[in-house]
Amino acid sequence: MANAIKKISVQRGYDVTKYTMNCFGGAGGQHACHVSDVLGMEKIFIHPFAGVLSAFGMGLADVRAIREHQFSGPLTDRDAAETVLEALGDDAVAEVTDQGISAEHITVERTAHLRTEGAHQTLAVSFGSEDQMERDFDAAHKAQFGFVPDYNGLIIDLLTAEAIGITGEPVSLTVTDDPETAEADSAHMYSDGEWGRVPVHDRTRLRLGDTVDGPAIITEPTGTNIVETGWRAECVAGGDLMLTRVAKVERAEAVGTKVDPVLLEVFNNLFMSIADQMGATLANTAYSVNIKERYDFSCAIFDVNGDLVANAPHVPVHLGSMSESVRVALAQNKDDIAPGDVFMMNNPYNGGTHLPDVTVITPVFDEAGQNILYTVASRGHHADIGGKTPGSAPPDSRHIDEEGVLIDNFRLVRAGRLQEDATRKLLASGRYPCRNIDQNMADLSAQIAANATGQAELLKITRQFGANAVAAYMRHVQDNAEEAVRRVLDVLTDCSNIYTLDSGAQISLKITVDRDDRSAVIDFSGTSDQDEFNYNAPLSICRAVVLYVFRTLVGSDIPMNEGCLKPLDLRVPEGSMINPTYPAAVISGNTEVSQAIADTMYGALGVIAGSQGTMNNFVYGNDVYQNYETICGGTGAGEGFDGTSAVHSHMTNTRMTDPEVLETRFPVRLDEFCIRQGSGGTGKWTGGSGIIRRLRFLEPASVTVLSSHRKSGAAGAAGGQEGKPGINCVERANGDVEVLQGNDERQMDVDDVFLMKTPGGGGFGSK
Repeated sequence: MANAIKKISVQRGYDVTKYTMNCFGGAGGQHACHVSDVLGMEKIFIHPFAGVLSAFGMGLADVRAIREHQFSGPLTDRDAAETVLEALGDDAVAEVTDQGISAEHITVERTAHLRTEGAHQTLAVSFGSEDQMERDFDAAHKAQFGFVPDYNGLIIDLLTAEAIGITGEPVSLTVTDDPETAEADSAHMYSDGEWGRVPVHDRTRLRLGDTVDGPAIITEPTGTNIVETGWRAECVAGGDLMLTRVAKVERAEAVGTKVDPVLLEVFNNLFMSIADQMGATLANTAYSVNIKERYDFSCAIFDVNGDLVANAPHVPVHLGSMSESVRVALAQNKDDIAPGDVFMMNNPYNGGTHLPDVTVITPVFDEAGQNILYTVASRGHHADIGGKTPGSAPPDSRHIDEEGVLIDNFRLVRAGRLQEDATRKLLASGRYPCRNIDQNMADLSAQIAANATGQAELLKITRQFGANAVAAYMRHVQDNAEEAVRRVLDVLTDCSNIYTLDSGAQISLKITVDRDDRSAVIDFSGTSDQDEFNYNAPLSICRAVVLYVFRTLVGSDIPMNEGCLKPLDLRVPEGSMINPTYPAAVISGNTEVSQAIADTMYGALGVIAGSQGTMNNFVYGNDVYQNYETICGGTGAGEGFDGTSAVHSHMTNTRMTDPEVLETRFPVRLDEFCIRQGSGGTGKWTGGSGIIRRLRFLEPASVTVLSSHRKSGAAGAAGGQEGKPGINCVERANGDVEVLQGNDERQMDVDDVFLMKTPGGGGFGSK
């Protein structure tokens, strides 16, 4: 319950610790104290009809009317804005008055939505003096994004006036001020770790001002309320109960550093919830379609050494490789990191994947600002980071510089101040600079904000449980993951596989299990040398795939973390296509080679047929706009199940862009998007089908496609047949059709259509 409340609140930019909890439902009062303690809330309000409050409240809701005006003027035009707001307020009040609400029961809230010059995100503040609105904006920006921007002035983007009419009298219980005290019954109850007799009070007999100290029970006609130890309930006007925490929560002593199975599960969920909240903040504050709509990003938390502790269910190829980026950032800046510092990098040879994936790293200091306790990081795929082609995915790149701006250990924020000028200069540098730096800056600000959310939540649980306990359970969740993988190794046998790509290159794998040591060697010796072009996956990606595959073999719900790799000895030949050396191009390694490694491993293990084995990267744009999508396809079948149609699989986990968003933000029209029926491999169990997608261009643009399985289909398993390979082509406005290679580029004119048919998954078992 606490995680659900927190997630919704964070998505809307609220800090729940500053609010009072309001209980609904007959059981709400039973759990309110515990939920509040988890959330760090110290006040609880319980209405006398809380058990039926949702239904009852429908008839008592306020009548509201909102008026908006797109002002788009500087903050210095405050007087003109006030004139506009007065008119908006009068109009809104008139609407509420027309619904039978008298003027004395109507209030008006006036709000200014402010932003800095060039920013896309506005922040709402109460309309007031220029100085007050500027101060409120700085505070809101610090709370939302983790830093205060430098600016010469603010812009009032939008003005809103909301008229609020109170519909009726509040519903209350009749409470007495009779000096005679009602007798309390007693009951046996478990509280604060032990059983004991506690008083039971009848809420209808409580007097105004009566207080009840926990542990205690307060009964009422529509529910039961539990007052836990350290809480006090007071009967206030109208029979309402106000619960207040009167004793400080002592968490550090309550949670030790020894492994407790219940607390292990609590911390598993808690760490993953923090990463999930980071992702909610990132999606909420980002600008690009790629991050805001497609969720092509990942968020995770790391321990003091930079080892992955937990992540949200984001993009697997990001998550398994980020820890190396974090460790590099901590090592390269050792003794030169201060509270409020934030770093960024995208170097594929220092834990990055490919250049569009930019990692933002925030060390988390203790409250005194002396020692780093943890690190949080977010990795987002930027729609353009430079390079030879719009969208930073040239199909024929041979050198890393052709794919965009390489960033290695750059201090993005220093002591809480965004280094905007230096960052813009960096993004505009190099042989092929970024094309849309304003969009890059907006998304980087969102990543900083996501990290600020993670930092705040980690510090909150540190205050709650104690730094030693949190650090201990960061180790314990990794140890638990390690043991989970060792249990998998207990039942695995030696196996091998050779996977051939469309180019003819091969990935060779041999897994050797040591039953006595409960470990395994994952040996990729024999894999082809690094590619002349860009089918090269940095070592961090190979590591990410191995982590992902073994995590999926674990039956229990644990975070994907560093512990999964501890029983595994990973051997990858240097200079191969899955461990290339600088300056090899890598744009397809993150997407295509990662999928190939995953299917190589699953093929060796024999647990599932090949999935589509590609992310079907589709990139288009020009110097004004750029967009990037990965396109769904079919997954492989396995023993007892068919493959799934039209989904992203394995190393990608993004969404497809909604057609409405796609056609609103870009000059394109989606003519067709449907399942490619019959494209999955046959067998006892059938592979999932790919999709058919036709995108019509309404303006000239450059299109790049990076895709695999255009010559051969996804492999079947245990006698199943392979799926159908994919097809890329351009249907020209004049009727000509051009068939493209897996990696290719074309210039699109008005009314040209790009057609993609994605591969189906392999079948499993003989019919």
